[in-house]
Amino acid sequence: MSKVLEALARHAAERPHATALVGEGRAITYAQLERKVRRTAEWLEERLSDAAPGAPVAIALDNGPAWVVLDLALIRLGRPSLPLPPFFTPDQVQHALRDAGACAILRPPAGALDPAAEIAGAPVAARRLGLLPRPLHAGTAKITYTSGSTGRPKGVCLSQAQLEAVAASIVEVIGAPFADRHMAVLPLGVLLENVAGLYPVLLAGGCYQALPLAEIGFAPGQRPDIGRLIDVVERDGVTSLILVPELLRGLVLWLGFSGRRLPNLRLVAVGGARVSSKLIAGARAVGVPAYEGYGLSECGSVVALNTPWADRTGTAGRVLPHLEVRLEADGELVAGPRPFLGYVGGPRQDGPVHTGDLCTMDADGYVSVVGRKSNVLITSFGRNVSPEWVESELLAQPEIAQSIVFGDGAPELCALLVPSTPAVTPDDLEAAVARANAALPSYARIGRWRLRPPLDPLADEVTANGRPRRATLRETHRDFIEAES
Repeated sequence: MSKVLEALARHAAERPHATALVGEGRAITYAQLERKVRRTAEWLEERLSDAAPGAPVAIALDNGPAWVVLDLALIRLGRPSLPLPPFFTPDQVQHALRDAGACAILRPPAGALDPAAEIAGAPVAARRLGLLPRPLHAGTAKITYTSGSTGRPKGVCLSQAQLEAVAASIVEVIGAPFADRHMAVLPLGVLLENVAGLYPVLLAGGCYQALPLAEIGFAPGQRPDIGRLIDVVERDGVTSLILVPELLRGLVLWLGFSGRRLPNLRLVAVGGARVSSKLIAGARAVGVPAYEGYGLSECGSVVALNTPWADRTGTAGRVLPHLEVRLEADGELVAGPRPFLGYVGGPRQDGPVHTGDLCTMDADGYVSVVGRKSNVLITSFGRNVSPEWVESELLAQPEIAQSIVFGDGAPELCALLVPSTPAVTPDDLEAAVARANAALPSYARIGRWRLRPPLDPLADEVTANGRPRRATLRETHRDFIEAES
């Protein structure tokens, strides 16, 4: 049986009145959650009685208790789930459904005539799909499609044991008391929140708060309302969050400007992209206990994590205890023994994963991510440069909020720069670049830069995790990038 479901049953028996789940204007106890999961599994089994065995069920819902109950019910049924993040385009959604051979999609009803059931206070319709079933790797419990930096989703098949190994490791290294009241800020359709947020809280017996994204300041198609997020965190006494770096940056700027503080926050895990040590320091200066981590979908979301008990700023923390890692001669991190099952439609993964990330590891086991192997630039002088390395030096300057470095085949590197505030002038940026260059060898210094507005997720300039889509930005700024030095 699933460790998460075992923990749910144990908490329901030992602490039946403890609050497990909050959202949609209601608080659900562990005893109530266990019953809702059981009844929802029965409803799903009836709705899917003639579906192909092992065909996945897609979840296309906003954050809320219904998402949690349906996810747990699918685990109970032993049927794979296919979470669909709300930021996926219609084309990406259709690709994921067809590629995985989904038999049904769980979504809000399309209208009054669309049959729906009430799941944890929300109406949910189970729409059957007439798609051809696809053979999935044996043991697949969840398929996560990541938009990545190229835009074409790729399905990662994970077993329940692999997912729960990550969750259990997180509880082990952080400690159960930190599961007091966690709030989902990222969509539950994102593996990081699902596996590193929801599952550890349930294992540890904490309270998981899942509010509609618009309610916490993240209305679809609009820029984040950090002030609203702070209001909710303060109002509800939230103790932990998972954020991507750009959201942490917004939180730090807002708290610094307003002078407000969030004293109940005990842990803010930051992942999805590299985090500058300057940002971590800035967060802690305004009372945000931020800790950087590192991971990827092929490892069930988290590989390494700084914690209150083992923290080294400037690194991504120590490797979680369930994993075995090594560094190749070129610095690529390889994680094992077998963190995922394989890609949809691809060969079975029977051993360690080559992450594609260039890393270093110090004598105490702290991992630092240098950059992506596939992003390495080769200058016209034959020097190999990881753009993330240079970008981290630029981001360490308080005047710079975002930086994207180019220079493959060129004699010098160039950068797109986004200032941290409207008050930052071009002269300020020039001075910031000079300071960053002083910390870099001559072949990795920025020769030219261009000022630009913040990267726009609505224009497909960043991934859901905040990573820049370099190909998109290269095309947009081709005139600058390819200009003669």
